[in-house]
Amino acid sequence: MGTPEREEAWERDYRHRGALWGGAVHDLPPLVPGARVLELGCGNGKTLSGLTGHGATVVGLDLARGAVALAARSTSAHLVVGDARRLPFPAGSFDTVCAFHLIGHLMRDDREEAAMECTRVLKEGGRLYFKEFSVMDMRAGKGEEVEPWTFRRGEGVLTHYFTEEEGTALFPSLAPCTVTTRRWALRVRGVDHPRAEIAAVFERRPHP
Repeated sequence: MGTPEREEAWERDYRHRGALWGGAVHDLPPLVPGARVLELGCGNGKTLSGLTGHGATVVGLDLARGAVALAARSTSAHLVVGDARRLPFPAGSFDTVCAFHLIGHLMRDDREEAAMECTRVLKEGGRLYFKEFSVMDMRAGKGEEVEPWTFRRGEGVLTHYFTEEEGTALFPSLAPCTVTTRRWALRVRGVDHPRAEIAAVFERRPHP
């Protein structure tokens, strides 16, 4: 799915459903006053609301204009409409980059481009915080498979499901600090369904 089709799929979703993401925000990175923080795929601002107010300069980027318009209602972060594969920021711009459930909505080649861009805009000593759904998640395997472990559902939005090894391999120039699979149960009508996501932290270390 190319960028125009991907953009329209998200715009349709926001038009039809409004704010797509809500609820409590968990496992946010530690924030240092004066740090520059980028959230990729900020959506309607759920995570941004937890990142702002700590003395850091926070920037949220999303491909969908509808998402950015919704985020502007609830956050003081600087908001940018843009593509994660071609970030409109100079190299080494950010101390912290958050990529939570963004890269997994891309095809393989696009995932690799977005991962390289995450690395490019990160300062030496900076950290990347990464979350994506695991192959063990209840939704893995549902929908039209367009690439291995990548499925199209609903309004046309893609979701790729990761292993820990695949998540780590996306960022060959970064040092993995932690890579784990977080599991929990989602109860629907009295039945527990398995949810699972890969959560990882990477650091950009100086070249020896």
